Amino acid sequence: MLIRRATDLPSSELTPEGVYVNRRTFLAAAGAAAGAVGLGAIAGGLSPRALHAAVLGRQDPQAVGKPYGLQSDDKPTPWSDVTSYNNFYEFGTGKDEPIEMAKNFKPKPWTVKVDGLVGKPGDYQLEDFLKPSAIEDRIYRHRCVEAWSMVIPWRGIPLADVIKRAAPTAKAKYVEFTTLYDPKRMPGQQSGVLDWPYVEGLRLDEAMNPLTMLATGVYGRDLPNQNGAPLRLVVPWKYGFKGIKSIVRIRFVEQQPRNTWNIANPSEYGFYSNVNPEVDHPRWSQATERRLGLTGLDKLRRRKTLMFNGYVDQVGSMYAGMDLRKNY
Repeated sequence: MLIRRATDLPSSELTPEGVYVNRRTFLAAAGAAAGAVGLGAIAGGLSPRALHAAVLGRQDPQAVGKPYGLQSDDKPTPWSDVTSYNNFYEFGTGKDEPIEMAKNFKPKPWTVKVDGLVGKPGDYQLEDFLKPSAIEDRIYRHRCVEAWSMVIPWRGIPLADVIKRAAPTAKAKYVEFTTLYDPKRMPGQQSGVLDWPYVEGLRLDEAMNPLTMLATGVYGRDLPNQNGAPLRLVVPWKYGFKGIKSIVRIRFVEQQPRNTWNIANPSEYGFYSNVNPEVDHPRWSQATERRLGLTGLDKLRRRKTLMFNGYVDQVGSMYAGMDLRKNY
C-alpha cells in the first residue's frame, strides 16, 4: 500500500517558535560556552540533524518529519503543548500531572518481550529491539476521544519491521501490547482507576499498515517520560487512547485481545476506536474537534472531525463491509 504524502508545509509553519534555536542565538551560546560543554548540550539535547540545522540557521525537514496526509492548516502543535497536556494515567489522571509525576522516571535500561504465536520470540534490550529498523520522522494528526487534537512530529520505526522480524505464525491474527507495571515508578498505578497493567491491541493488518509506528521520540528528540518513554504505539487514524505508552511486551495472539478502556467501560470504548465523526461518544459529540496549541481566534475555532482522522485513503479498505457503529 502506498502512502500519499502532502506537499511539504513551509518551514515557517513547520517549526513553532522556541522549538529550534536560530543561527544567531545558537552561535552566541556556542561562543559563550566554547570549551566548557559539547555542542549537544548547548543545543539542549537536539538530535544531530536538528543540531546541524541550528548551525545553518534553518530548520532541517528531516528533524521535523514529512507531513502525512495533512491539510494546509495542519500546523504542528508547539512542543510545550505536546509535552505538557497528556493522558497517561500511570502518572495521574489530570492532563497536567504526567509532566510532573513522571519527571524522575528512568526509561533506560529497557527490555521488550516479544512472544506468543511467533517463530522468533525473545527478550530484547531496547537498542537491540530497534535494530535494524530505520528511524523515521513523520508528522501525524493525533485525535483524542475527548474531542481535542494535535499535530505531532513523531520519530520512530514502522511496527511492520518488528512484526516481520518476529515471524508470526499463520495462527496470529492480533497483536497485544502491555505497558510496564511498576507502581513504585508509576505512582498512578497505585490507584484503582484502571485495571493495571494497561493493555491494548490491534488486528494484524492494522499493525502492519505503513502508517502504524512505534515512536521513540518527538520533534527530533527522545520521547519525554510524560509522552510514553521510551517506546509507544502511534496509530494516527484511531483515538489517542489506543496509543499505549512505555511498552514492555508485544504478544501475538489468535483471539481479539481486550483493551484497558474497553474493560473499564465497554459501552463507551470499543476495540477498534477508529476516528469517526458519525459515531458519537455517549457523553459528547465527535463531529468536531478543538485543535490545541493555537492562538487568537483560531484557539476558539472548532473544526470538523475527519473520517479515520483524514487517513481514509491509507486505511479505509481495511474496514470495507464492516458495520462501523457496531465495531466502534
